[in-house]
Amino acid sequence: MKVFRVTGEIRKPNLKTSFRKEIIAVKPEHAVEKVYAELGSKHRVKRFHIKIVNVEEIPPQEIENPLLKKLVTGEEEIGE
Repeated sequence: MKVFRVTGEIRKPNLKTSFRKEIIAVKPEHAVEKVYAELGSKHRVKRFHIKIVNVEEIPPQEIENPLLKKLVTGEEEIGE
């Protein structure tokens, strides 16, 4: 499994906000689908309101989410 950072923005008529999510997936396409599903579920956003700007695979050292970092590398962050 790889870790992808998906960046984009939500464009609704009365709301425009950007987002950046780290997702574990096999392929970039799977990461995009997971982002659509999560944003649609949590924020009630339709797919056509979500614009994906960038999908990039990131190395384990660059993972910002502590839960994903522990899951991927098996080590805890220093300072916890």
